[in-house]
Amino acid sequence: MSQHEKDKNGSDAGGKGDHDVLLRRHGEAIALFGSRVHRVRDDQWDAPTPCAEWSVRDLVGHLTVEQLWVPRLVRDGATIEEVGDDYDGDQLGDDPAGAWDRAAVAAVAAFSEPGALDRTVHLSSGPSSAAAYCSQMMMDAVVHSWDLSRAIGADERLPPELASAALREVEPYADELADTSMFADPVTPPPGADDLTRLLCLLGRRP
Repeated sequence: MSQHEKDKNGSDAGGKGDHDVLLRRHGEAIALFGSRVHRVRDDQWDAPTPCAEWSVRDLVGHLTVEQLWVPRLVRDGATIEEVGDDYDGDQLGDDPAGAWDRAAVAAVAAFSEPGALDRTVHLSSGPSSAAAYCSQMMMDAVVHSWDLSRAIGADERLPPELASAALREVEPYADELADTSMFADPVTPPPGADDLTRLLCLLGRRP
């Protein structure tokens, strides 16, 4: 999912304590995805993923580009038009894991700067709070960590606190996502489903 291309009214943490929790969850989600990237074998980069028409390389490339946007939008205050096509095309090169690591470190650093979450970022749909943007990016990393885990045969169990945070983030606008081409129709979760299962079903995954 492209966070800079679609406007979503995600949760917007208000106080410093809320921001500290958000930054911690965001950092954990980015680290989680990174741990899966580093488990991709050389023969798995062309393997299919739960994301329609995306290979493992496509998925990692998508998340890497998402991180590349963060310093430009959050630190520099750039608009979509100003960034333009800077990150079009392949950004992984011959070292996909290294490309991810560099982009992830820069994104976490940009969100973690003092006062960063109080700023306004300029998305394609208009101004949005950096805190809401950070929360959306956290959710994206959590969901795609599961996608990548399934694609490469890694452990699909994710930290419960991250699954719960991602579910809280996406629930308010899940209906809008179902109308896009990025997600399949929601799946009815089984009775008593945990938050990870509910999250995945909400976004059209079949756990």
